[in-house]
Amino acid sequence: MSMRACLGGVLLGLVCSVSAHGEPLPQRWVSAGGSLTEWVVALGGEPRLVGVDTTSQHPASVQALPSIGYQRQLAAEGILALRPEVLVGSEEMGPPTVLEQLRGAGVQVLTLSAEPDLATLSSTLEQLGRLLGEPARATRLLGEYRQRLTRQAEWISSAQASQEPPGVLLLFGQGGGNLLAAGQGTSADWLIGQAGGRNLAGHGGFKALSSETLTALDPDVLIITDRSLEGAAMRDALLARHPALASLRAVRESRIYSLDPTLLVGGLGPRLPAELAALSTAFYPHAQALTDISR
Repeated sequence: MSMRACLGGVLLGLVCSVSAHGEPLPQRWVSAGGSLTEWVVALGGEPRLVGVDTTSQHPASVQALPSIGYQRQLAAEGILALRPEVLVGSEEMGPPTVLEQLRGAGVQVLTLSAEPDLATLSSTLEQLGRLLGEPARATRLLGEYRQRLTRQAEWISSAQASQEPPGVLLLFGQGGGNLLAAGQGTSADWLIGQAGGRNLAGHGGFKALSSETLTALDPDVLIITDRSLEGAAMRDALLARHPALASLRAVRESRIYSLDPTLLVGGLGPRLPAELAALSTAFYPHAQALTDISR
């Protein structure tokens, strides 16, 4: 390599290590929250990640990084061993005592909202883009995200011209047990609505529903997600543990959709528009498939 190339690389590194205002940018990051980790990567920050939590599964390359455990059950010792300058996560991460320990040790703890709306996503990308020295890329990614959601809404409007919005329930389990229904104001509720469905769960947050309530709601489409099971194994475990589900219209008509639970962690993530396209196809099977939403 020539001396000029070497000097060019050094100068590039210096430019990338300071903000637009000449402030030094943090180089060692730890992320707690699947969607936030995905945004850090999308903004070019993967080389700076030195650790992630267990909900950070995408892209697959981050799974090789040291784990700091589950986002709600962090331990200061393990995180500090990674010598991070920044810990980024949503208000879901904790416990608060650990976050205070980290701040006391000089770690910048960046707590971002996980509210499922575009205003929150805009703020998240602005803050991450600034700390990573990529404000222009953050602006571009937000613009593309908005465009994809606009195309999604237009497709839904067309599909609903010939079909009523289906009634939908999203059930979250752990190894097939302890089913919780995603209610109003959750990321799951946002996902259902953006895909053109009606969330039949009228409560806020996540809540267990009785077999009688599930039977009375009788959804057209059932979305299931589980922290430890996936695919056919998840469906079989749920039906075995909760036989009342077999009476639901969605189960009888095989309108069951499996969802990756990491899509619901840390706010609106970059993979959600593509997931919306797949959900919309499940909600409106007779409409032309929405194939360009993830482009």
